[in-house]
Amino acid sequence: MTRKTRIHLDHAAPTLVLPAAQAAIADALRTWGNPNSPYAEGRAARSSLEKARRTIADVLGWRGETILTSGASEAVEIAARRARVPNRAHGATEHAIVPHSMGTGSKVIPVQSNGLIDEEALDAILAEGRTLIAIQQVNNETGIIQPLERLATRIRAAGSLLLADCAQGAGKIPLPDADFIAACAHKLGGPPGVGVLLVKDLGTLDPVGGQEKGYRRGTQDVPCAAGFAAALAARPYDMERLKSLRARLEHEIVVAGGVVIGADVSRVSTIGAYAMPGVASSTQLVQFDLAGIAVSAGSACSSGSMKPSLVLEAMGLPPEIASCFVRVSFGPDTGEAEVDRFLSEWLRIRERAVSKAA
Repeated sequence: MTRKTRIHLDHAAPTLVLPAAQAAIADALRTWGNPNSPYAEGRAARSSLEKARRTIADVLGWRGETILTSGASEAVEIAARRARVPNRAHGATEHAIVPHSMGTGSKVIPVQSNGLIDEEALDAILAEGRTLIAIQQVNNETGIIQPLERLATRIRAAGSLLLADCAQGAGKIPLPDADFIAACAHKLGGPPGVGVLLVKDLGTLDPVGGQEKGYRRGTQDVPCAAGFAAALAARPYDMERLKSLRARLEHEIVVAGGVVIGADVSRVSTIGAYAMPGVASSTQLVQFDLAGIAVSAGSACSSGSMKPSLVLEAMGLPPEIASCFVRVSFGPDTGEAEVDRFLSEWLRIRERAVSKAA
């Protein structure tokens, strides 16, 4: 089965690189030079780099500092390790890079059964002193959107700082008013290996010397930065269309006996998590792959292990749901034909499971 006949519904892992981004990368490669070198080629590369930086900030509506990184994970690590506050705390459903970077002393903020942060628990942590609070904008497994505007107000009032992982939301929904924002290119049509740490005030972050005004070491990747900027500038996502498409998908899944995880709270239009009770996630993934459909069972960084989802576990979902879900995520060009084919296969797997159980 060729790639063209396959259907990619795992755009939350990587979406395909947009033609505009491919063209920008190719153009930058033709004039490649070290942007930190003083000679003409280096100055030209620096000009391209700064143009990309301005475009990224402008499209995202950011007015603070923009530090280019190798991805959202590095951006999270920089803020988590070097924010100038003494304490650390993170949401229970964060991407795995967050607890790793925040350290063993970071307190875990529980979530409610709907996946939203327990705000009373957050307040209790804030009362203990100035803290870096790490909370995702959009959960990478369920698509659940945290109410960061409301949470940011209480975090700021307590003299603490907010680190928002916006890898799944940047370029799709407005950014929150956070002190640090992590994002990357490959979730929105740009190349892998490039991201940003958006910083409201550099005075809240310890420098280390090197590049990016002394906040990151290593030669910047000008071609990928140009591709990132081009992908954002293309503004490929019609979120209302994708919301309507996902609503149709979810209606059919519920009618057929499936479960939509996080159905009662706000979710990004590009991600949905669906449980098929009685059919293990691993079984579903094999069946979908054989049918030429790429989906996942959680984060791309951990789905290969097939361990139970820590996100769903933190939400307190029962094993018969948590062990039987798949994540479906849309890209800019996902359409009705792809959704119909997924639904057809979902129903076939479901019907076969029901028949075997009868």
